[in-house]
Amino acid sequence: MQVSKRDGRVLDQAIRHWQEDAVISEAEAGRLRAAYQVTPFDWKRLARYAFWLALASVLISVSSALADEWLVELFRRLFTAPDAAKCLGLAAIAGGLFYTGIRRKRRHPGKIYSNEALFFLGVVATAAAVGYLGRVIDTGSGHFSLLLLLAAVIYGLLGLWFPSKLVWIFSLLSLGAWFGAETGYASGWGAYYLGMNYPMRFVLFGLVLIAGGSWLFRHWQARQDFQRPTRAMGLLYLFIALWIMSIFGNYGDPEAWERARQIELLHWSVLFAVAALAAIFHGVNYDDAMTRGFGLTFLFINLYTRFFEYFWDSTHKALFFAILGVSFWYLGSRAERIWELSLVRGLKREG
Repeated sequence: MQVSKRDGRVLDQAIRHWQEDAVISEAEAGRLRAAYQVTPFDWKRLARYAFWLALASVLISVSSALADEWLVELFRRLFTAPDAAKCLGLAAIAGGLFYTGIRRKRRHPGKIYSNEALFFLGVVATAAAVGYLGRVIDTGSGHFSLLLLLAAVIYGLLGLWFPSKLVWIFSLLSLGAWFGAETGYASGWGAYYLGMNYPMRFVLFGLVLIAGGSWLFRHWQARQDFQRPTRAMGLLYLFIALWIMSIFGNYGDPEAWERARQIELLHWSVLFAVAALAAIFHGVNYDDAMTRGFGLTFLFINLYTRFFEYFWDSTHKALFFAILGVSFWYLGSRAERIWELSLVRGLKREG
């Protein structure tokens, strides 16, 4: 088994600890050490970072080219075609990128990051094609949400067909953007919609996404792997919305929020904490690292947000940041300790 240098140090420390406590013999310790090999370099991580940098470099290159005057003029001459032609051309480019990505995925399934990089470029080209489609049909503001819904449907169908979790995540992002735009347009952008402001709507949206995704992919065995990214996006929508509500409540008018007392927003903070504790309880009971991680992360975000709210004005800034620094140091050390203990327990179960 290949492990990184950091994991190798933890494994070696665990084996030495067991040997000192007479949990395992010297021969068993030798067999355990021989079962793994420390890799001199993490090539997988390098590949992931390299493709991220490659995509960023492509985007920067395009932006830089568009900022150059003579290149702008060149592009202006090249792209004098009607918007419909641009839409079809970008759609063809997106189709070519997706087709190449599918072929590479079938021939080289191990090259995860290069395949996903092609899918990402296809996503960008699809977004541009949808944008030009909006100009073709002269959308204005009235059809903007429909374009977002179209993008969500396209990404969703393609992501499930390939399959590609990356494209599926962009489908869920587009779906969330459509939901916000649709309810915002229907209610006058920012006012209440069925008695709910924006964060409150996305609390319900996140819950529906979690429940619907769990039901769908639990019954669709061929795409069962999509349940985790769907749940992750639902939890992200849910907890970010609850965090915003713990600050602003269910107010749609900024002036009404400014007149509200902090005690009137306390129940939203309590609701936020209850949701985080429920996620932690689920994660511990069902050994689900995702819900446990979301719960712990947003529980501490809730606590630190309240700390800033109640003690920023009344506490000397030097003392304020000293307390903050000590608390983060303690949190980091405890998290590191829990991580090491969980790894040791995992090794004991395997042994």
